[in-house]
Order: sequence, then structure tokens, then C-alpha cells
Amino acid sequence: MSEKIKVGILGLGRAGRGMHISEIAANSEQFEFVAGCDIAQDQIEETKKLHPNARYYTDMNELFADPEVELVTIATRSLDHVKHALAAFNAGKKVFCEKPVTPSVAEFDQLWEAEKSRPGSIFIRHNRRFEAAFSHIRDIIASGKLGWVYEIKLARNNFQWRNDWQTFRQFGGGQLLNWGPHLIDHSLQFLESPVKSVWSNLKLVAAKADAEDHIKIIFEGENGRIVDMEISGGAAIKDPVYVVHGTRGSLVSFDESRLKLKYMNPATPLPEIQPHNDNPKGFGPGINPDWVEDDIQVAPANGNNIRTTIWRKLYDAIRNGKEFPIKFEEAREVVRVTEMIRQGAIDNARDRKF
Repeated sequence: MSEKIKVGILGLGRAGRGMHISEIAANSEQFEFVAGCDIAQDQIEETKKLHPNARYYTDMNELFADPEVELVTIATRSLDHVKHALAAFNAGKKVFCEKPVTPSVAEFDQLWEAEKSRPGSIFIRHNRRFEAAFSHIRDIIASGKLGWVYEIKLARNNFQWRNDWQTFRQFGGGQLLNWGPHLIDHSLQFLESPVKSVWSNLKLVAAKADAEDHIKIIFEGENGRIVDMEISGGAAIKDPVYVVHGTRGSLVSFDESRLKLKYMNPATPLPEIQPHNDNPKGFGPGINPDWVEDDIQVAPANGNNIRTTIWRKLYDAIRNGKEFPIKFEEAREVVRVTEMIRQGAIDNARDRKF
């Protein structure tokens, strides 16, 4: 085992303290949290209670000057990610950048140009690319068990009277930049095709500031596949998180831990049914498929999981020179589509503009 990568975290709020530190601890053979930085002293004090041996700063330049810090994770507010990532990069650090990278393609391209000047220095944290259910469903689609998959639905719904900074547009709040990058990345991967068209609608339903908390996006791929994506903070009853429809069967998941499938038995030949133009006597020939129904635990073949896989891939990229699976062109496409959706919502808005 090569030496550990020592990590400094910029931003000790919900993501930095609540996610990054615990994930680093779950990957302690490869990574070590050694320093943190936040402009809010109370965030530092809360983190220090749990991790007293780390060093803490209120000035990010002091974090960047810490000689022990090799990698800086960027967990600040959404609109500051590129600015802070470039500052860490220019200080000679490797950078792991939280989503949303940025709402702007032009700003994303600044980050990409920096990475091109020193390859293997900047990495994008689309960690839900390695969600176990997402990985397992992609396995099932690839197996052909469901036939040609023509539509996929993704949903993350709940009801929240949310009122923190992520509900303000001026700070880059709203579900398009919160859950949005995760599910937009999933949607683009599920399409398995370049995007042909995008329809979107953004609403403010329950949150207390001015940013959208209910979004509906429908992607159409050049291959004809549809991905219907919804994120809502105003839905009292949750939809399934995944629904997949194919020509030979369907799949549904309500909780990301179990998958229910109903598909045609591949061992049974399909009946030969010819169309006719007689007057209808029913709604079909009365022949039912030989259905197979499965209820299975999520267990992707590649063993992916959201807490450790992306860190293992990051370690392999930094220490062993392996290709990091979140490619810059893929991350840029998430930003490009997000920018398109935002602009479309502005162009089409009536009494509310998002």
C-alpha cells in the first residue's frame, strides 16, 4: 500500500463535516483528514470536538500553505466552487471538487483548462455515479433482460419547508443545483446516447426563499430513449426512485435497496401473433407472456457503493495513475444541460422566473 493521501477540507458544513470527513474515515487505509478551513468559527469548533487532532484555519490560503495537505476537497457554497478549486490548484494542491461544479459552462471551462495544464490534479465529485442501485440497474439494462429499454423514470421526492441558504437563488440554491447534478448525471448515463432534446419545468412549492424546489425534466436521446427526471421538496407522497420500462419487462425500486422485476421468460419462445383488421372482440389475442417476477436485493456486480467507491477510484488516479471514471467531458455535459434547463425556465416563465 502506498502512503496515505492527506486531505484538507475547505468548508466544514453539511457536506464537508457531515459527508467528506466520515467518508475519509471509511477509507482510512488510503486517506487521512489532517486540516480543515471555514470562515465560520462555530463550524470549526463543532468539527474540532469530533476531530481534535486536525489543524484548523479561517483563511483558505493558510490551508493551501499547509505543507502536509496534498489534496483539498472543495465543500463551500455552490457558486464558489470553481473560484476555490482554482485557488487550491494554483497553490499546487490536488483538488476534489463538490457538485455542483458551477452553473456556468464558461466557468467550468476555466477549471478544465487548468486541469489540462497539469493533468491529474483536479477531480469532480459526482459520487452518486457509484450509487449501488444505479449501478445494479445499469447491469440489468445491459443484460437485455428487459428488452429494448425505451423509458426510465427517476424521482427523489419529499416534503420540506426548507429555509436555509440553499433556498436562495442569489447563493446558487434550488434543487437544480442541489440534487440536480446527481440525477442529471444519472439521466445522461441512462440515455446511453447524445441528448436530442430537453423539456423542463421548475416550480417553487414549499421552500421559504425564492429558489425552485420542484423540477421536472424530460430528456430524449438520439436513440429514442426517454428519461423522465423529477426532484421535489413539495411532494407529500413519494414516487418510486427508479422505474424502467423495456419491450420485454419492467423494473421498479422504491427505496434503492430492493429491485422488483417483471419480465418475459427468456426460455419461452414468443408466440407468433399476426395483426388483423377485423372488428375487435377484445383487447388482444388472449395470450399472456410467460412472466418471471423477481424481488432482489441491490448488489451490483462491480460492488459499487456511494461511500467508498469514488474514494478508491480517486486514490488509484492519484497514486497509481489510473483513469478517473468521472471524465471532464461528462461533468461539462451536466453543466451544459443544467445551464440550458435554467435558461429555458427563464425564457418560458410566466409569473415566476427561475
